[in-house]
Amino acid sequence: MIVVPIGASGQRLVFTSAVIEHFEKYQQLRWWQREAGGQLFARLALPEILIEEATGPRPTDWRTRNTYRPNRTAEQLEIANRFSRDLHFIGDWHTHPERVPAPSRTDIASMREMVRKSAHHFNGFVLAIVGTDPLPRSLYVSVVSGSDMFPLSATKPIQ
Repeated sequence: MIVVPIGASGQRLVFTSAVIEHFEKYQQLRWWQREAGGQLFARLALPEILIEEATGPRPTDWRTRNTYRPNRTAEQLEIANRFSRDLHFIGDWHTHPERVPAPSRTDIASMREMVRKSAHHFNGFVLAIVGTDPLPRSLYVSVVSGSDMFPLSATKPIQ
């Protein structure tokens, strides 16, 4: 697991081992690998937000070496399916072909738009970007609201 404190709130994002394994499966470690991504789903066990599932990539997503565009219709079906199992959509993840990733302007604008256009009860959504270095060093995590972005720092993995 990787634990990410959420500022001074006392809450923590907990990326489960299954989610970390999913991220590692799609890291762009070779020059020919395309960006991958999907959605993040969590159980709310406050103060912990247990991220139990990462979806994607899907065959219908558009992927290149430096671009990932998800199939939004497929994403809506994923959200409905997981909500019935008490898993809440809390954000998106994708890969970057860089050792320690940073969000692009497109990443930030897309997340802000998603927060503004979505019906939800959260202050923002989680953006996770997976780079090529070993995790958690290459895991970029932030909470994105409709107008602001709050980068977070991952702590060492818990065995």
